[in-house]
Amino acid sequence: MFSRMMTTQSTKDCFAEIERLKSALDTAETVIIGAGAGLSTAAGFTYSGVRFHENFSDFEEKYGFHDMYSGGFFPFETPEEMWAFWSRNIMLNRYTEPPKPVYGNLLSLVENKDYFVITTNVDHCFQKAGFDKNRLFYTQGDYGLFQCSEPCCNETFDNEDTVKQMYEQQRDMKIPSSLLPKCPHCGKPLTMNLRADDTFVEDEGWHKAAERYSDFIRSRKNSPVLYLELGVGYNTPVIIKYPFWQLTAENPNAVYACVNFGDASAPYEIAERSILINKDISMVLNELQH
Repeated sequence: MFSRMMTTQSTKDCFAEIERLKSALDTAETVIIGAGAGLSTAAGFTYSGVRFHENFSDFEEKYGFHDMYSGGFFPFETPEEMWAFWSRNIMLNRYTEPPKPVYGNLLSLVENKDYFVITTNVDHCFQKAGFDKNRLFYTQGDYGLFQCSEPCCNETFDNEDTVKQMYEQQRDMKIPSSLLPKCPHCGKPLTMNLRADDTFVEDEGWHKAAERYSDFIRSRKNSPVLYLELGVGYNTPVIIKYPFWQLTAENPNAVYACVNFGDASAPYEIAERSILINKDISMVLNELQH
């Protein structure tokens, strides 16, 4: 569909591209934001380095993994130990505020626009920052939800109270067995509502958000739209990146903007309507405030 030729930020002046993005934000009737892990990283939600060592040094010493992402897939010896890890992870990345006001800065740029957000992030930062929850589509789940591990039903369950108890009561890298979460319907263990395999539960809220997003895209497909992609890599490009390219190509009134530290690029076919900024997202959003 697209050629292998790509336009990259390295061929463009960064500050000139920021000015182009500022102008596009000013003039766009509609802004559709696609957000990946790089946006939360820019906000300070890093999964390795100092932040990992400060919170998971005991797990690192015992099991040898060096980041939170790897820990999420680790085969722990007991469920009590697994939930000790996960409750720390969830508290750190779901129930605390990010260190930097990146999401708030982004909201200030679009809150008076006709906007919608699609994201693969599961940390709930958009809603915590004040984005309208009816204009958000979390495609890959939510750290704040449990689901049945079977799954026996298409339900999810809020986990805040349970996770906080796990976090506060864990000792020696284990939670009390009495806190192990079980499905209220079948009694099987609950697990995280994260898309890792074909057992991921798409509950009623997920489907309603998907429908709202689909309707939003369809009703504005020929309007002046800014497709603003922030921190999206190539782990799951079919969710945001490739659709944004295709939607831009099909709409002559659309502009595609990609802000991604390390890999800002676009297909040759939409190069003239692409804004590519290979810089830290936090810095770019600060520049756009002025």
